[in-house]
Amino acid sequence: MPRTLIRKNPSNFKTLPLFVEATPEGLTYQSVGMPLNFSQTLQRRRPVTVDDAERFSLELANLGVSVRLTLHWQNRDYWVLVRQRRQDRGDVVLKLISGYVPAHELNLPLLTAISEIAEECLLETPEGWLGGRFNDTWLPAPYATALHYREALPFRLTPLSGSARPVRSANLQLIERPRAYVHLPTASLQLIYDLRLDVPKEAKSLSLFHVDERLEGDQLVARLDRKRPDLYLMPLQDGQPLPELYTLKKDQLYPASTRGLYLAESFAKQDGWLVRDERIRWKDWLRQQGLTPPGKESGLTRLRGKARQLLKKIVPRKVAR
Repeated sequence: MPRTLIRKNPSNFKTLPLFVEATPEGLTYQSVGMPLNFSQTLQRRRPVTVDDAERFSLELANLGVSVRLTLHWQNRDYWVLVRQRRQDRGDVVLKLISGYVPAHELNLPLLTAISEIAEECLLETPEGWLGGRFNDTWLPAPYATALHYREALPFRLTPLSGSARPVRSANLQLIERPRAYVHLPTASLQLIYDLRLDVPKEAKSLSLFHVDERLEGDQLVARLDRKRPDLYLMPLQDGQPLPELYTLKKDQLYPASTRGLYLAESFAKQDGWLVRDERIRWKDWLRQQGLTPPGKESGLTRLRGKARQLLKKIVPRKVAR
């Protein structure tokens, strides 16, 4: 039975439309107009068109933020993906941890990114849930009234190298250099931060869960469903992704099915500052990355392997003279 962690009034959320100017050298955004609530923002997320992918001026519905989170656990690195049923687009995808940037954080979207990690990526041990730190700043504990957080064993977030092209909020350059793109189908500007999460070595029997807010009637509701962890790990080798997905429960990795899987638009091809697709099929993304999924062992191959093992037992080795 899913456990309700928190309920919110969506009308308390306010954001601002944006005016964006892009050139081959960089991108600048600034707020325009009056604050919008969640419903008003969704109404403005309508498809827009741009002629030049490198140079344009455009008014957009909102600023969104995502985190390409690299989790370091037991001397291995993994990208963290979460499953989301997107009510506004009527589909189910695996995506990066992400969210809408509220009006008061438009100049500091990194704060939104950090808060989204605390809200969406939950790390459980038998002694309680792990809190986190970004440098010297504690992450919020959004579900402290429902879950027991451990105080003595935080995970640590650190920034990784960012995009080569600068992004500015008005005259302020975002020093973490997030990757930026304008998503044409939803008329939104999206920023992607590269962050690393180090799990403390003392954290044993670790399980990972995703919690996401859903609009139910007139409330945003966050629930924890242990039967559907909805948080997936994609292993990395020398910094490059492998074509595999896993869930993590009590220090054990369990392979996840990729049949019929779609990834969110942040994995789709970017043209200049633009992304035109709503989503991309897992198989198409693998092909785009030059990856091939792990092949299944055929019945004939397994029989040959067993025959070799049996032959070794029956035929004695030659005695060396």
